[in-house]
Formats: sequence, C-alpha cells, structure tokens
Amino acid sequence: MARAFLVVMDSVGIGGAPDAGRFFNRDLPDQGANTLAHIAQACAEGRAEEGRSGPLHLPNLDALGLGAAARLASVQAVPGLNAEPTGLWGCAAEESPGKDTPSGHWELAGLPVPWDWRYFPETVPAFEADLVAHICDKAGTSAILGNCHASGTDIIEQHGAEHLEGGLPICYTSADSVFQIAAHEERFGLARLLELCEAVAPYLHQMKVGRVIARPFVGSVKEGFTRTTNRRDFAIKPPAPILNDWVQAAGGKVHAIGKIGDIFTMQGVDTLKKGSDSELMQHLSDAVKHAEEGSLTFANFVEFDSLYGHRRDISGYARALEWFDAEIGKILPRLRGGDVMILTADHGNDPSWPGTDHTREQVPVLVGGAGQGTIGARAFADVAASVAAHLGLQDRGPGLSFL
Repeated sequence: MARAFLVVMDSVGIGGAPDAGRFFNRDLPDQGANTLAHIAQACAEGRAEEGRSGPLHLPNLDALGLGAAARLASVQAVPGLNAEPTGLWGCAAEESPGKDTPSGHWELAGLPVPWDWRYFPETVPAFEADLVAHICDKAGTSAILGNCHASGTDIIEQHGAEHLEGGLPICYTSADSVFQIAAHEERFGLARLLELCEAVAPYLHQMKVGRVIARPFVGSVKEGFTRTTNRRDFAIKPPAPILNDWVQAAGGKVHAIGKIGDIFTMQGVDTLKKGSDSELMQHLSDAVKHAEEGSLTFANFVEFDSLYGHRRDISGYARALEWFDAEIGKILPRLRGGDVMILTADHGNDPSWPGTDHTREQVPVLVGGAGQGTIGARAFADVAASVAAHLGLQDRGPGLSFL
C-alpha cells in the first residue's frame, strides 16, 4: 500500500493569480504581488541581509521544481532558482472567493468554499452592537476593548495595560474573515479565553465568519507583552466530506501536524501534533518514519505567514524559507517506495506588498516520490484528487488527479 504526505508552506505564493485584481491590500489590488519572486529579488539585491546573506538559497525545493513552477505562474524574475527540475512540478490557482487559510485548505482538501465569507468593515467600531452584546454576555463583562481592525502584536501593546486593569477582552479583526480575542493568560485566564471563544464561535459561524481565534499573551506593562503558542482557532466545520474523511472511510489514518486540526475542526483527524515550526518539522520527520500504510499526513507550517508575511519582514521570510529547504532536504530522501510528498501553499503573503493582508496568488505544487516532469497549471482541488488517486480512494471530489 501507499502513504501520502501533504505539506502546506503557509503563504508561499508564486504570483500570477488570474483574478488577483479583485482582491486588495488597503486600496491596492493584488495584481503584481508575488511572495517568492519579491523575496528572491530582495535577496539578490542585498535587501534581505538580517540574519542571512546573499541570493535566496533553496536547492532542495528548486530541484523539485520550485523555480520552474514560479516561472510557469508568473513572468516575474525569481533570481537564484534556476535548477532543472528532478521532481514533478506545477502551479495551482484557487477557485474559492477568498485568500484566507480556511478557503485555501478546504479547497486543497477537495472542497471549494460554497459561500462568500463575512468580512468586517475597516471602521471604528468594526463590530455591530448585537455582536458586541453577545460577546459581553458570554464573557461576563460590560464592554470589550479594541473593536477594530488591528495587528495582533500592536493591539495588545495598545490595550494591554487597560486589559490588565479591568479584565475586558480585546476583540479585533483583520482583512480575513476572522474574529480574534486576545487576553492575558493569567489576568483573564487561558481556560476562560478558550471557553469564551468556543462559546461565541457558533454565533459568528452563523454570520459566515470563518474563524474565531483565541490569542493569549503574557507579560506586563513594564516588561512588555508577548503572544504565546497557546493560540487556538475555532473554524466553521466543512459542510461536506473532505480528503480526511475519504481516507478514513477507506480505513486509513489521518495524522494532522500544525494548524490542520483547527482548520478542519478536527474533522477526519486521528492524531494531532502542534508546536513551533521547528517542532512540527520533527513531527513530520517522525511521520515519515512511522506512519502506517494507507495513511495521510497533512501538515501546515504557519510561521512563514504568521511571523514574517503579515509583519512584512523580508529577511525573516527568506531565513524561514532557507531553513525549511534545508530541513525538508533531509526528509525527502527518507520517503519509502510508494510514498508521495506534495508540497504546496494555501495563498500568498508578499512581505514587500503594502498593507498586512494575504495576497491572492497561485501556489507551487511540488511532488517528491512520483517521478519527474510538469503537471502544468492546475486547480487547488486537483491536489486532493491526486492524493486520493495515489491512495486508491474512490472519493476524489471535483478535482482531476495529476498522479
């Protein structure tokens, strides 16, 4: 029997989305955004020298076909990625009307989003009175703090002192379809924060807000505030079976690594491993060693997006890519005969682009363990269909297999 490993490099877009002009950062359409190309260009021009130096160095991903996929998706130059591919490679465009994490992952799992997500206006306040009243009722407070679009790190600096004094939850949103609640792990309580987010999630899901996110932090006014790794996402449950369910229906196990459990509300998940990206890489390495025949290991590496894309940190993003390349280069040779590993992304997050939102881009599709050649330009749903075909599943969703 076969095994499959589906690895999402969160936000590693390669430009060229056909409908990018319909999506915006501030008042600028995403046409021209290209996460990988703009990072590579900055590295080649000496503009990404913090903690690293020189041209972008991704020999393992480039050998699989990353540079070739980037050239297929966009005419923008990608300096330093010129290898002749030895893997199976292509690019993919998203159908779903969003450039957020759930939209991308659902479609990669064979389920294009069947509705338009609800987004909050960039006004102050951002949330209608009925929603605020519902939050206050569930929190047991008379008011909330924030009530606006904000960066998660900025808003806890802005409201942290007031939160410590009065114990009011800090509520904010972004350009994604999200409602985020930040609270101090000790003053407000981590368990209380998670219970609050779980309690208000059904109300927001009915509004078609994709995720309620708990954003715990620690620290003090004197020392400053720091977000912890105890974040948890409460996402809308997929309205139909997804790749995970197809695998389980055929008797296989699904091993989730990183945000996958939250994104799919644990739907079709047998085991879950969390942690920093370095810890997740060890979990992926362990899965390659131990995962059962017929299983799917579904992993998300989020720090490209959360630590560097949203913060518009080009050097940091380049460092993360080079670290990932070196680590995945150790794992790929350990695939067994009959294994495939598909490396892809869910959207872009160009750190050179104005604003702090995701960017609407095509993504790479790189396959280890399935020979050499191009699969051309594909749809996100083709990834799920290909995993299903490789595992011999009857359910394949709307996509077409390239395996």
